[in-house]
Amino acid sequence: MAAKLDYHWHLRKVMADRGMFSTTDLLPPLAERGITLSTSQVYRLVVDRPERLSLKILMALLDILDCTMDDLIEPIAAAGAMKKPKKAAAGGSAPESEGLGGLRPKRARIKGVDRS
Repeated sequence: MAAKLDYHWHLRKVMADRGMFSTTDLLPPLAERGITLSTSQVYRLVVDRPERLSLKILMALLDILDCTMDDLIEPIAAAGAMKKPKKAAAGGSAPESEGLGGLRPKRARIKGVDRS
């Protein structure tokens, strides 16, 4: 089974390393490169982890911050991607393939109601 991948977004840290402590510090350099974003869009880009990101914006960020993609994006294994070993119940060890097996209740059978 292939490992599930996730990532950490380090734009805020890289900006701080370059002396850029306000999200609006990115607006003029982005505008110089022909990218127009609102202040709220830049804020979300810096503060949140982007799910979809234009390659033009990514390349502009790399140029503005003079960094590599490895500095901005850190790939990691997704939480919960590793299979946890199954634990036995307190009363003993149940075989893994049986699941609940004999613990399931029997289906109730409803018979005709006596209306006297």
